[in-house]
Parts: sequence; structure tokens; C-alpha cells
Amino acid sequence: MAAPVIAVVGGGQLARMMAPAAGELGVHLRVLVEAPGTSAAQVVADAPMGAASDEAAIRALIAPADGAPAAVLTFEHEHVPNGLLTDLLEHGTPVRPGPEALVHAQDKIVMRRRLTALGVPCPRWAALPNEPDAARAALAEFLADVGGEAVVKTSRGGYDGKGVRVVTTAGGGADQVAEWIDAAASGGPALLVEEKVPFTRELAVLVARRPSGGEDGRGEVRTWPVVESIQRDGVCAEVVAPAPGLTDAEAAHARDAAVRIAEGLGVTGVLAVEMFEVAGGPDDDGPRVLVNELAMRPHNSGHWTIDGAVTSQFEQHLRAVLDLPLGDTSATAPWTVMANVLGSTLDELTSALPDVLGAFPDARVNLYGKDVRPGRKLGHVNVSGDDLDEVRRRALAAAAILRGEHPDHPDDEEHRP
Repeated sequence: MAAPVIAVVGGGQLARMMAPAAGELGVHLRVLVEAPGTSAAQVVADAPMGAASDEAAIRALIAPADGAPAAVLTFEHEHVPNGLLTDLLEHGTPVRPGPEALVHAQDKIVMRRRLTALGVPCPRWAALPNEPDAARAALAEFLADVGGEAVVKTSRGGYDGKGVRVVTTAGGGADQVAEWIDAAASGGPALLVEEKVPFTRELAVLVARRPSGGEDGRGEVRTWPVVESIQRDGVCAEVVAPAPGLTDAEAAHARDAAVRIAEGLGVTGVLAVEMFEVAGGPDDDGPRVLVNELAMRPHNSGHWTIDGAVTSQFEQHLRAVLDLPLGDTSATAPWTVMANVLGSTLDELTSALPDVLGAFPDARVNLYGKDVRPGRKLGHVNVSGDDLDEVRRRALAAAAILRGEHPDHPDDEEHRP
């Protein structure tokens, strides 16, 4: 019997990190890559080239070879034409997550409306009109309601801090996003405005869901421990698993919100729910969470699971889209810290392997095979152990070496990430 085929749109590091799990499960992975040298193309044998917007390339990606089973289609990013996915689904191709779910990760306004309808706690928000004068007036009114400071986001296309801008009444309000307002009026992405949440830290919950299984037969769902995500310049720099200082009740509240979203949107696969932790209300002794963003695929906040959980997010995603029983999501150590390698002064990161592996033999290094550019996600390091301070120190120091910082002084203030 031929092996199951999973077709993935997108040739970045997320598709690359699906490959080891696919090999272990005996699953055939086929990845649509943007260019021959992309991250996934370096390690996946079946890697046809094409753009995510190319209908012919996606149809060829899922076309069965002689004697092979039809492919299940999934994604490593959300920038895929939703109309095409709907057509594929209607003509028998399993698309997971499906287009009706995926749109909530593609369009922030659609996402906010649906989460509000589900009763999921979110920041205060409003969709700005596309007409420029009306948009300016609506933004001014919103700023007045929330104390003079807010966050404007493009509804589509933003990630890693892109498409997000803080605006203030004192700074000119609409003048600070004038080009976005004009673009929206000309057919560009609509704009969303949200209150600037005074959060204490950022959390993330990773949840996986498959179509069948579960107590009611409507889908098996599993969550990993809630993690703390530490951002620098709008990009995830560190993840600490589990989130320090979170009570069992607080963690359960965050996980319950993520499960409600996964079930309410009908997600198949891995869903990352990024959250703000904020101070509790006057009748609430503990902190509470507000949902910030969604990603319907493996996510940076889940890379720690490769080495720190019984089942990684990548294996779990493959299981879920094939509708196989989901794996155990328990942590394998008291603490795991993931440190991203964001940019480097080295021409080739593998040149630092003797230093980093010699200094930190317990560090699990994962490099993505990318050309070096300032601030680019080039890889990550996972370290697990019993002492959080020591685990974090070692993960950050190992990542510093890969960034080209002096291996003898990775913890000095001068070299600290």
C-alpha cells in the first residue's frame, strides 16, 4: 500500500522541520517551494517549484502520481488563495485546515468578529471604514475612547511586527497611518484598530485538532503546556516552556480559550494562539488573558516541542491532517527554553558548530539553511533541564555564538541578546 502523501504549500523552515517527522511516520512529504535553494528544498526530495498564488502549481502539487494516493493539502503559511482552496475541497481534495477556518488566520477583521461571537476575550477593537475621511473620524473616536493610544493593523499580510503600528492622539493619530488609509481606499488591505493592551507578558498556547476522535466523535484535541513568548522588535526571540509563575487555574483558562477557538473555527492541524497576560479585573484576584493573534500551522512558539515534548508540533500537525490519533503533548523536562538565532555576523552558521556544540553539548541546534541577513530567523536552540535560570542562560549563550558573538563571553552585558 502506498504511503500517505502530504502536500505542503511553502518552502520555509516550517516545512523543513516537518521532514524528520514525516520520515519517521513513513509519510511522503511533497513541498511547493518558491526557489531551488529554499530552506525546505534543501532537505525534501519531492519539492516542485511554484508560488503559493499559482493555481496550476498547487493543482500539480496535489495531483496523484500513478498508483499513489491523493494528497492531503496543508500549509506552512497562510498566504494562499482561499477561493482555490474552496474549489479543491469541493472537488474532493482534503484541505487541512480548510478554507473556512484558514480565513481567520488570513484576515484579522474576520478573526476578531468570529472570536467576539465565540465569547473569546480579545482587546477592544474596531474595523475602520475604507473611505478616508470616515476612517480618520473613526480612528479619532476610538483613540478618545481608549485613552489616546492604540494599535492599527493591516487586516491581511502582516507578520513578525510588519503591518502593525502604534498611533497616538498626540502624535497625529490618522496621520501616522495615512498611507495605509489611502491604500485601503484604493483596494488595499482594510484596517483594524485595537486598544494598546497594558500586558505584563505574552503567552502562547499550541493546540492540535483532528477531524475525528474525541469523546463526542467531533474531533480529538490536545494542547501543550502554556508558554511565555519574549519578543524583540516584534519578533519572537525566546520561548520559555512552561510559562513561569502561571498557576494551574490560569494555565487551564488559557488552554480552554485556545480549545474553544480550535473547535469553534473547525481547525484541523496545529493552531497557535498568541495571548496577552493582563492584570485581573476588580473582582478577579489573578491575571487574565486576551487573544492577540492566530496561526493555523506549526509556529515559532512551538519549536521547543521538538526536544521538550513527547510529541513535537510538527509530528502532531502531520498526524492531525491525516486524521491519525494525536500524540502525547506532555513536557519531557521541567523546563525547556527556545532561543531564536536572529541574524548573525557569520557568513555561514555551520562554522560556529564546533564552538557551540563544544561549549553546550546539551544544546539542540536547529539551523534552517538560510542566507544570512540582519534580523532574519536563521535557526534556533533548545535547552532543557531542571533549573530555569541555568537552562535559559545556556540557550541564550548558545544562540549568541551562532550569531557570531564571542564564545568566551556570551553572557556579558555587552554581548547579551
